[in-house]
Amino acid sequence: MLALAAFAYLCWLMVLITVQYVPADVNVAFLRVKTAALAAPYYRYAFFAHVYTSIIVLLAGAPQFSTVLRQRYPALHRGLGRVYVGLVLATAAPTGLVMAYHANGGWTAQLSFVLQAVLWWAFTYRALATIRRGDVGAHRRYMLFSYAMTLSALTLRLWKWGIVAAWAPPPMDTYRAVAWLGWTVNLLAAYLYLEQGARHSVQTLHEPLPQARPF
Repeated sequence: MLALAAFAYLCWLMVLITVQYVPADVNVAFLRVKTAALAAPYYRYAFFAHVYTSIIVLLAGAPQFSTVLRQRYPALHRGLGRVYVGLVLATAAPTGLVMAYHANGGWTAQLSFVLQAVLWWAFTYRALATIRRGDVGAHRRYMLFSYAMTLSALTLRLWKWGIVAAWAPPPMDTYRAVAWLGWTVNLLAAYLYLEQGARHSVQTLHEPLPQARPF
């Protein structure tokens, strides 16, 4: 319950960050330091499309992991899934790739964000492809990886706050570090979670059956 409350609070903070850009304005928040990137007309469109769709992706994806939603409200589960997958594939990931090309922090940060956008798109596409084939297990795995990438919007900021509070390195060094930590740790955590689940299933399969008790 505490983790759920913390997640809801972080999502609320992301909503507040998004609202800063409504209506579209290039003279607020992050865009104030992106003068060079804004010189490219396409960057402005990519940025606002990314911001507006990513918050919907973040909120639409979270309920998908609810067993109650999947079992009791399958139509809602499918509907939210279509919203999530459609926005990631058509808008959020491609515009993230455009933004990655113009990322601060030099080539190391740019490479990280490029990989993030490509993997985000690829995992989401595989989630769609596998469910169309009826492979529910693979679909769930790829959706977990996809949402791990989505959560980088939150974890990147958490890493930034933690690093600044603990060491206060130069801002650009912090940015380069969180560019990688924001999604690689999420992906590793998702992998370890799946591995733990797989080992538990194997152990359960090989456990001896309980002996029948005599009457």
